[in-house]
Amino acid sequence: MGGCGRGQCRSGRITVCGGSRVRTALAGGGNDNESDEDRLIHFSEILAKVRAKQREILLALFAICILTVYFTDVWLLTCGFDGCPTPRAIQTFQPDQGGRILDRYNRLMGRLEIVRRVNVPLSAVPEFVQQAFIATEDRRFYQHGGLDWRGFFRALAANLKAGRTREGFSTITMQVARNTFAVRRYPARSLRQKLAELRLSRLIEHSLTKQQILELYFNVIYMGNGVYGVEAASRDLFGRSVNQLTLPQAALLAALPKAPSTYTPRRHPQRALERRNLVLSLMVKEKYVSANRLPGLQAQPLRIARDEWRPKDPNDSFALDAVRQLVDSIIQGGTADIIDLTVRTTLDRNAQIAADRAVRRQASVIQSEAGRRALIQGAMVGIDPRNGDIRALSGGRQYERGTFNRALLAHRQPGSAFKPFVYAAAMAAGYTPSSEVDDDPIDVIQGRNVWSPANYNDDYSGRITFRRALIRSANAATVRVSQAITIPRIIQTARKNGIVSPLPNVPAMALGTSEVTPIELVTAYSPFANGGYRVRPRLVRSISTADDVPIWISPEADQNPTQVMDPRDAYQVTSMLQSVVDYGTGKVIRDYGVKGLVAGKTGTTNSGTDVWFVGYTPTIVAAFWFGFDNPAPISGDASGGRLAAPAWAEFYLNGWREMPSPNAWNPPAGMVERTIDPTTGYLATEWCPVTRNEYYKPELPLPTIPCPDHGPDMGDQQNPDWQNQRDWSNDFGKKIGKALGKIFKF
Repeated sequence: MGGCGRGQCRSGRITVCGGSRVRTALAGGGNDNESDEDRLIHFSEILAKVRAKQREILLALFAICILTVYFTDVWLLTCGFDGCPTPRAIQTFQPDQGGRILDRYNRLMGRLEIVRRVNVPLSAVPEFVQQAFIATEDRRFYQHGGLDWRGFFRALAANLKAGRTREGFSTITMQVARNTFAVRRYPARSLRQKLAELRLSRLIEHSLTKQQILELYFNVIYMGNGVYGVEAASRDLFGRSVNQLTLPQAALLAALPKAPSTYTPRRHPQRALERRNLVLSLMVKEKYVSANRLPGLQAQPLRIARDEWRPKDPNDSFALDAVRQLVDSIIQGGTADIIDLTVRTTLDRNAQIAADRAVRRQASVIQSEAGRRALIQGAMVGIDPRNGDIRALSGGRQYERGTFNRALLAHRQPGSAFKPFVYAAAMAAGYTPSSEVDDDPIDVIQGRNVWSPANYNDDYSGRITFRRALIRSANAATVRVSQAITIPRIIQTARKNGIVSPLPNVPAMALGTSEVTPIELVTAYSPFANGGYRVRPRLVRSISTADDVPIWISPEADQNPTQVMDPRDAYQVTSMLQSVVDYGTGKVIRDYGVKGLVAGKTGTTNSGTDVWFVGYTPTIVAAFWFGFDNPAPISGDASGGRLAAPAWAEFYLNGWREMPSPNAWNPPAGMVERTIDPTTGYLATEWCPVTRNEYYKPELPLPTIPCPDHGPDMGDQQNPDWQNQRDWSNDFGKKIGKALGKIFKF
């Protein structure tokens, strides 16, 4: 083989022939060459895939970075997706003082929570107080725009050097943001809170002037011991207003925001003194105080008020306690902060003040008569019979927050105040106010026992009308009526009207031996006043956020309320109860000067343990109760007319201004008119000194008996023959009554 260079081509070697590179493959060497080539190709493919994967990762990381930046921007712009406050919201923000409870006319009645804060304008904060806080908390306050970058990097360097958080960088504006729009939104001291503070600080700086920011700061900053703002802190620590402070006292206030619990002077006086003196030295450094004054100022001892300051609300009441409890049950731990709420109630502020005063004054009068060491208590509740709205509520003689509310919770025997339900059931059973009943001693057999209810002072009237029986609050006559119509029927009537407490099927139930609450009683009286419709008591109309965004709205009164009484029966019961006020046991209401349409019933339980008066007009149903918390006789001659009715009259004259419509309590259509003597219930004669038009159901027997109490030769005297008949029954009844004793009084 000529023409080749030196030597022969060997297996697996490359030789050059004629300037050309030739790969020589001998037998058996070709497979190895192909394997090397495949490995080279495979390696290239892997490298390409790795590079592609790297590109994908880099692109993904880049996308994540973009999304993170975008997400962060959106989060900041929306203040954590909760929505940032508008400039208007920032400008109108007022530090909360415990939420607001408003009456039905949007007048402030009180606070949902007691917040130890007193908002003051910046002009009320002395300049040296302002300087003390600025020197301590944010010396470049007037130079930065919400975030002090110098302070930030200084704090960062100090913290890195110390290896822990030693120094903060929060500006006054950031503290305002934290204690206003960021409070309770984010976890304390979290990154989310800090980021939100930065965004809110910028918004605040753009919406408010520096002076406005400073004013807000002095009212929202937490000063320890549950106190917010410099005015409240000044009252709490020094017993004086912030505008009366000395310079060392101002320095002590400025010492607190950094760590209120650490520097509180009541618990840690030495720490507080050292921190105060540091503030004074910072004021010298910032040239707010001359250096030559520093030793004298730092030498002054701490003088702290002995008693803590706690705000008092003179108008706080059982009614507001009931509102708070209702709001708690509605919110039930929701997202709304209860102390920031505005609650609109059904209460009338003037009526509430009058109710509380009437309970206190009358309880004091009764206390002087009772002569016992135990405290006489009272309760009152008044509702609008047209819709069930509670207008006033007093749960006791002396209000203490969170104590037992007798108006809503106290179960007491109503005594004769229950009798209207007996006569309401009788009207539904076909009787009329002019129906007659014997008011004589009565024995009711109960198995082997005999119950013999007696009239007050064993005074019986013989044959009388239902109207007269209710006027006199005659026990014997009422028991006879109840036996005629049956106890279950009376229970059914009371239940329909609104009594929910247990009513046992026993004869004594007709005289009010079953315990009920005052709120039940006024609810159940409302159908008498409104034409026969049941009402549902309502205390809260709506709950809103501080900026008036509704959280909860109570349904308005039912436009189609449940009719529980024939309107004609409601009219006749009201007519009889008007006579009680005009001529009977409730006449003290008129004696006190109450005029116009008023109906009502007194109530007194056995031995004078409970005294009641439940009175109503077309616009208000109000009940007053007085007695001991542990039932005991009040006095020997206690009665609802003498002891409870005066409180009702005082409340009505001083606290109620809603007059009824001209057609209130007009008789329902279709009733038949007759002229009666309202003192007796019989048909009026020409000799009756008082008459009124009464209306009857046309399908029932109309009254035919003329008034026996007045005649041509007696003036106002009663007919002698009729009187003799009545006296015979009275004499007989008195003998039995004295033997068996008295059970109930009116």
